[in-house]
Amino acid sequence: MRHRKGFRKLSRPTDQRMAILRGIVQALLKHGKVKVTEARAKEARKIAEGVIQLAKKGDLSARRRAVSIVADPGVVKKIFNEAKSRFASRSGGYTRLIKIGFRRGDAAPMVSLELV
Repeated sequence: MRHRKGFRKLSRPTDQRMAILRGIVQALLKHGKVKVTEARAKEARKIAEGVIQLAKKGDLSARRRAVSIVADPGVVKKIFNEAKSRFASRSGGYTRLIKIGFRRGDAAPMVSLELV
């Protein structure tokens, strides 16, 4: 049983897993939409919503924490400038998963992860 387990390991060591998820989050915040497998999207969603919460907070400490996750100052600047106005009325649920079918090569379930 996997009751109360915190996260998916995605069959990767921690450093590789975090690199994949950070890349997905960075692409999501930069482009607003990204196509990935369902398991990766569900894990990346947690990190992305945390970064958006930091952006809504907007102080220097939050900006530094966001840069430590996203690592691209341009993306951090963009999300910090638009987050307060774009997500002001929301207290959570900043992303949306839309199922788009199965990948051709290995039939992995694919989803579109996008900002609301």
